[in-house]
Amino acid sequence: MTAESTKQILQSRTTTGASKQKLVARFEEQRAHKQQCLYRACASITTFKVTDPDPNAVDGGNVLGLRFEIMSKAKFVRPYYVMLNRPYANRRLLRVHRHTVPQCIPLSGLVARHLPLPTAKDDDDDAPKKQDLSRFARALRRELVRYHNRAAVIGDMRKAAGLRSKKALDQEPETPIADITAADAEAKQISLQWRDGRSGRLVMNDDGDIVKMVVQGDNGQDRETVREFLGGAVRIEEVSKRLENR
Repeated sequence: MTAESTKQILQSRTTTGASKQKLVARFEEQRAHKQQCLYRACASITTFKVTDPDPNAVDGGNVLGLRFEIMSKAKFVRPYYVMLNRPYANRRLLRVHRHTVPQCIPLSGLVARHLPLPTAKDDDDDAPKKQDLSRFARALRRELVRYHNRAAVIGDMRKAAGLRSKKALDQEPETPIADITAADAEAKQISLQWRDGRSGRLVMNDDGDIVKMVVQGDNGQDRETVREFLGGAVRIEEVSKRLENR
């Protein structure tokens, strides 16, 4: 729709009917949408300035905002925001003021590592560790992408196992696996339930590598089911492909 040849065809027509006007309007809308998506994909971290309306806000209410664009399952999710201000007079040190980052993301650890602030032991003349806003932003976005990737792969496993949404459980066909869900807020542990009563727990790391899997049956640990389920897979995506090919 947004090809240059399409634009030339629309401009070369001499008719001014309603159908042409609709096509031209649709062309402009699609071109704007394409441009926005391209910008959000290439400029995944952007900055902006806002003013805190609180009359008692530090640094005259000046706030630096960071916007993080994340894509999951070929769609952009709602952007995440981190607001920073400068709480110390005559110093350019930044502090996190507000944010919309999920609690499962180790934001405080990233702040301590990349945006350290002075402690009570520091003298006025002693500068704290140097802050690195660029590294903080990149590290935070990496954690956000990892989290969404882990959550998405759990959804892929449900689909590959023949499971739909929880609202449609009564209508789902009979499959060996009854349910696959995230067992923790970070989506690093996956809970599995079989229809014959077996239950399992699969643990992966930040990047989706399988760390460990345990299955409990009537007679204790069921290592045979673990070997059959994993089939030598070392990444969680490989498990989804095995389930899909069954």
